[in-house]
Amino acid sequence: MLLGTVLVLLLAGAVPASAHAALRGTDPDDGSLVKQAPRHVTLTFTESVGLLDDSFRVFGPDQRRVHTGEATHADGRSDTARVGLPGKLAQGTYTVAWRVVSADSHPVSGAFSFSVGKRSATTVQIDTGSTEDPLTGGLNDAARYLAYLAAALLVGLAAFALLCRPADTSALRRPLVAAWWTLLGSTLVLLLLRAPYEAGTGPAAAFDASALGRTLTSRPGLALVARLVLLLLTAAFLLWLSRRRDPKERPVALAIGTALAAALALTWAAAEHASAGIQVPLAMTSSVLHLLATGVWLGGLVALLLTLRRSSGDGVADDMVEVVTRFSRIAFASVTVLAVTGVYQSWRGLGSLSALTGTSYGRLLLAKLAGVAVLLLAARYSRRWTARIAAPAAVTRTAAVQERVPQPVGAPAGHDGPEEPETPDKAAKEPSASGADPDTRRRLRRSVLVEVAVAAVVLMITTVLTGTLPARAQAEAARQAPAGALPPTTLITVPYDTGAESVSGRGTVQVTLDPARVGENGIQAVAAGSDKGLVVVPEIRITFTLPSRKVGPIDAELTDQGGYWSTNSVNLPLAGNWTMKTTVRVSDVDQVSVERRVRIAP
Repeated sequence: MLLGTVLVLLLAGAVPASAHAALRGTDPDDGSLVKQAPRHVTLTFTESVGLLDDSFRVFGPDQRRVHTGEATHADGRSDTARVGLPGKLAQGTYTVAWRVVSADSHPVSGAFSFSVGKRSATTVQIDTGSTEDPLTGGLNDAARYLAYLAAALLVGLAAFALLCRPADTSALRRPLVAAWWTLLGSTLVLLLLRAPYEAGTGPAAAFDASALGRTLTSRPGLALVARLVLLLLTAAFLLWLSRRRDPKERPVALAIGTALAAALALTWAAAEHASAGIQVPLAMTSSVLHLLATGVWLGGLVALLLTLRRSSGDGVADDMVEVVTRFSRIAFASVTVLAVTGVYQSWRGLGSLSALTGTSYGRLLLAKLAGVAVLLLAARYSRRWTARIAAPAAVTRTAAVQERVPQPVGAPAGHDGPEEPETPDKAAKEPSASGADPDTRRRLRRSVLVEVAVAAVVLMITTVLTGTLPARAQAEAARQAPAGALPPTTLITVPYDTGAESVSGRGTVQVTLDPARVGENGIQAVAAGSDKGLVVVPEIRITFTLPSRKVGPIDAELTDQGGYWSTNSVNLPLAGNWTMKTTVRVSDVDQVSVERRVRIAP
């Protein structure tokens, strides 16, 4: 019942979409020149998006912010964002900065421009707002990592106590309480930081009551609130469990614990990559199983290490041998679940093998796979030492059965036959009831410690991975550009100073590169003097060089169009960070060259 309630709460309104919202198109089109001022600015995304109070910032030709209406969804479609513009707009170029929240809880932002009547030169950089506050982003990432780590410990420690059944669980109590408090604290921090994280503002905005109210009605906010409620229920369950000693209640405890753990895992799955994209129900199920298996294995490793340290003083008793053996079987099952769900989630996020090395998501996934490989290697050694610990106990039990002989009639109770004197040789051959030798136990503890350390690194990579745009979504956004839309335009403002005393001797050149992709590109260059007015100069020359591939210089061969310089046929054959060299000549003897880095997309 509890799991179903949380499922309904978090999945209400969930629809298939692309993980991480990507911009499909704008109206007006990016870089377009329209005759009449538009009444609205509309953005279309690859998935549903959430709107913020400051989702749109529109700047006019004079670089001042234009008063706009409240951001809404166009025609009730959740994959759009629209803002109204004033009735009369002056002629010139307008810059639109936008910021929304994708369905998987990550904010996305960008900017584009359009012109009304005629294009105008931009002589200064426009402050379109911060895309992310570094301190807020750092605190949010730290809290997310601590939440993952604490959840793995909470689930793993509890599962170890219930499934492996150690006789003494005192070594697990303090870490279990610490994991619960850490998860509670990190969840509260994430809830408070949600509003400034979405808006890209400083941590001080976390105490804005109105912003917190909006957070509590959003899907990520609901997931965090549900997690807090589940943590309170988990505390009550652990308190009840600590007071119950009857083995008959173990099945009930296992059922309640599994439901709580699955519900906790669902609060992550419902607000991250699994909640958007293809095959959402299957993806969320896979994500929940993946998180649970991670907790049972990695948190269980910590529990095993603590239990082994507690029992190291008295050797490994039969009870501890059984505990180690049980955990070995549980860990193997967990690794199997992790492998199956991990392969599925990798396929879902990548979309193609080339994305493994060609995207940030793929490279992070490779790093995670490398960490998991090291983890499995350490686990292999742990299983070897586990088998050596379990073997003597098994031999002891077998020998005890085989050494029993028929009792003579009338023999006293408990007498198994004639006693043989114990010799040193016999004592040396007798299997130890306390398990393996100290060296084997020490090797097991070391290998488990290595597993725990590597697991912490893998969890850190996972935290970064969940905040990275999946390669499949990136490719889908590129494929779904709307028909008829102009390609994206890159605007570069290049300041220059030739040393001449004239108005045109010092100023800026605004270079428009369209579409800033591999292949044919168009270029327009407009010069503005020291008085910020447009000026006519004898020559503007632009060349492109790609140092990393030793390509260039490629001359754009601009021609004078009567007030500005342009070309429609410069071919940039490779993607990468090109160096654009702009040479401005204002007289026969006065000229200067300025270099700028330009990103050319595939």
